[in-house]
This record gives sequence, C-alpha cells and structure tokens, in this order.
Amino acid sequence: MSNLTNLTNLNKVKVSSILAISLSVLCACSAEVVQDNQQKSTDKPNIVIFYVDDLGWGDLSSYGATQVNTPNVDALAANGIRFTDAHSSSATCTPSRYSLLTGEHAFRKNVKILKGDAAMVISPEQNTLPKMLKNNGYQTAVVGKWHLGLGDGKKDIDWNSNVLPGPLEIGFDYSFLLPATGDRVPTVYLENHQVLNLSKDDPLYVNYQEKIGNRPTGYENRELLRQNADSQHDKSIINGISRIGWMKGGKSAEWVDEDFPLVLTERANNFISNNQEKPFFLFFSFHDIHVPRVPNEKFKGATKMGVRGDAIVQMDWITGEVVNHLKALDLLDNTLVIFTSDNGAVLTDGYDDDALKLIGDHKANGVYNGGKYSAFEGGTRVPLILYYPKQVKAGVSDSLTSQIDIYASISQLLNIELGNDEAIDSQKKLNGFFNANEEARDVLIEETPFTLAIRENNWKYIRPANRVPKFIKTKKNINSGTSTGVQLYNLDIDPSEQSNIAHKHPDIVARLEQKMVNIENQSKRVNDL
Repeated sequence: MSNLTNLTNLNKVKVSSILAISLSVLCACSAEVVQDNQQKSTDKPNIVIFYVDDLGWGDLSSYGATQVNTPNVDALAANGIRFTDAHSSSATCTPSRYSLLTGEHAFRKNVKILKGDAAMVISPEQNTLPKMLKNNGYQTAVVGKWHLGLGDGKKDIDWNSNVLPGPLEIGFDYSFLLPATGDRVPTVYLENHQVLNLSKDDPLYVNYQEKIGNRPTGYENRELLRQNADSQHDKSIINGISRIGWMKGGKSAEWVDEDFPLVLTERANNFISNNQEKPFFLFFSFHDIHVPRVPNEKFKGATKMGVRGDAIVQMDWITGEVVNHLKALDLLDNTLVIFTSDNGAVLTDGYDDDALKLIGDHKANGVYNGGKYSAFEGGTRVPLILYYPKQVKAGVSDSLTSQIDIYASISQLLNIELGNDEAIDSQKKLNGFFNANEEARDVLIEETPFTLAIRENNWKYIRPANRVPKFIKTKKNINSGTSTGVQLYNLDIDPSEQSNIAHKHPDIVARLEQKMVNIENQSKRVNDL
C-alpha cells in the first residue's frame, strides 16, 4: 500500500515531529478501512443456478456431442470448470430438486415424483438454500418448473385463490412457476401466490382421479393430438398436447408451450434488472428438455434430431440470454453461475415425438449405462459447469462431485454458519468446486425410485431391490440398473457397468453397504466425510 510505504520511508529518516508520524499512520489506517469497506461491498456474489430438466451427460457439445451445438453453455465451460464426474442426488426430478434446495437426501422424507396437485414436500419450517441466502441479505427468486408441490395437503388446492404455502414460504422473494411440469395440469403460470391471467368468470379446477369439464382428451380424441401419448399422459388436451390429469375452466390462463423460452427468460431478466443493486439468487429451473417437447418456432429444425435436439438448442439460447443480460448490466464478473441437470437423459417419456427414432449417433448419456430412473451412472451423472471469473480459473475436474454440496459450499463461500440440523447431507466442498485440481468427494449416494447406489471413488455398489421395475425398459427404453441381487462395478475399467464383479469382492460389497447404512442413519451435520 502507498501509505504504508510512506510510513516506512518516514521511519528511515529523522522525523522531528511526532504529529507528522501520527498523521501518516492515521492516513494509512483510513486507507485500509476504505479498502476493507470496498471489499465488503462486493464480497457477496450474485448466484445463478441453471437447473436443466432431463439433460444427459452427453447432450452438450462441450461434453462431446456432435449432433447438437450449444455455444452459450460451452462458453461457460470454456471459461469455468467443467466437471466430468458430477451427480444429481437422484435419478428423478422431484427428489433432486428437494435435495438441492434443502441439502438433504430425499429418501429421508420419502420424496418421490409428485402429482400435479400434490402438497409441497418442503415445509415452511425447514431450512433451505434460498432461506439461508435471504436471511443474509440476498433477494431470491425461482423461475420455471417447480414440481415440489403446493399447499399444505390438508385441503385441496384452490387455484382460484391464493395458492400457498409455496416458494415464498420457504425463502424465495419472487416466484414465477409452472406449478408442476409441462406434462401435468394445471397448464397455467403461477406468479407468487396467484394463477396469472385467470378470469373470475371461468374458474380453474384440477382433478387427477376422474374427468371434469368438457375439454377433449387424448384417450377420446386422438385425432386432435400433435404428439401421440401413452395412457398416463392422455388426459386433458391443451395446446394440442394431452396431459396427465384433467382440467376444467381456466381458459384465460392457459400457457402456450412454445412461449416458455420467451416468457421465462423475460421474468428471469426482469428479476435481475430489478435487483442489480443488491446481491441476488436466481434459481432458473428449466422446463427444457422435459416432455412434452414443443420448442419455439425459431428453434424448429435447428438439429436433425427432431424436437428433443431442438429443445437442447432452445435451452442453450435461454442460457445465453440470461448470461448476456448479466454481462450487459456489468454483473457477470461478480456472479457465481452453476449450470447442471436434475437427472440423466430420457428419450421417450410418455410422448411419441420421434426422439428415439431420430437420435442417430448422438449419445445422450455419453458412455454411461442407464439414464433417468436408472441406478446405473446415466441416472445421476450429469453435466456440471461452474463459472465465477472473480475466483475460479478455467479447467476440467474429474473429481467425484455432488449437487447436494452446493448448499453448504455456498455457506462456506459466504462464511455463514450452518446449524447442526441444517443441510445435514451437504458438505463444504468449496475447494473442489472452485479448483479443478482439488478433490471434492470420495463417497456419494445415488438415489433412484427403487433402490440406492453408492460411489466410493471408482467403486460403484447398487443395493438389491425388492423388485425390478419392467416399465423403465419397456416404456422408457432405459436399463434400470435394478436387480434383486448384489451389484458391484469398477468404473475405472468398466465405466459402462457391463461386468458385475460383486462375487469377486464380497469385502468391498460389505464395506459399501455399511457406509450406505451409516449415511442413512445420519441425523446431524457431518462435514467433509
């Protein structure tokens, strides 16, 4: 510092006035205080989490895809850290979202994929990532797919009144939602507590047990469908797409699927603009590339893979629009951007949109076996890119990494102390997230709807299941990775999990089973296992 240098020079010469020295010291201290205050004003980075739906490990050009180009996401990867062994906490969406926002494994609350009218699975009393950030000076928002339930479950949701509890009750200041998913009713936007554009003259009702209203359905009016659907997705037709569940009324509030990229991007960027003078947290929860895939006209034909490939291009465009908005407002350098997916890829998931037929040479989950729903690596091994130019150098990390650690690692970045019962499965792994040469985890759980698996470095143990779900293979075209017998794989030599070697290593099987039991029995925070 210049003042400290001056002070040193003064000490080298004879100074006749003590007052002169005192004034120099005071100036030096004042300069330090000013610099410290300036540092404190910028020590809270903005945080943006891009949470893509059903994006597989191999669905990005930065991860080796050649049939689709994702330049905006690739730019984040080229200038940040691209993780090759990163995992969602679950092979399905609702549990992964629950774990990301609570820092807790979903199996602890028996969280499964929810119906469109299910009660909220995160209670207002729980600790959450947005609540932690809000309590520490952040403005917080969620935009996009929700699928964590709404209401308290004590009574049916009244979509014509205030819908709560919801995101605002667990730490978000603003929410703009698809209440469940694109393939479930109600097909309306929910802004904060109210359905957007809902007319009082045409109230909205939802039912998942029996038909209500007079809308045509997929099982009765297949000639009206733009995409054929299976028996789960063949109920009320909205915008030419049949959905899960029946919907009555609410015509004024209906969304148009093709508008998702425009509407959701606008809401996200408006939130950023309105909060640019203070630290903010944006959880941008994509609908893409979940079914039904109905990309905007500007992206149709962007690939030769049909609507699934086009939806990946659409997702990349959305990412670029938000990142460019941050850059235009001179916010990007002080923004921690995390880009990842809620589970592995699935090509056919209820609708016949030719994704399986047009896949060509594209490998949505890379070399990894399985996909969404599966206990194999393709179920939870997903893209993860971390971009934060202020502190993170570009690189590629092969470290075993878990999304569940985002909660505790952000608390570590912000020097926020967590309670013993807060985010109990989330570990402080900031070094692993911020340095491509540092290790994060050596053990993590991979959750599926039917069993649990555990990774210990390159060892992979899959616990026997009570039953093998046949629909994952027959309807989803995915190897479930589920067996009534013990499974053990060495991913170092068998990344595609083709050779079960459990019978050769009963000692490793026993050790990993015990580690899994220990994690299941954990009830308080245990950092850096």
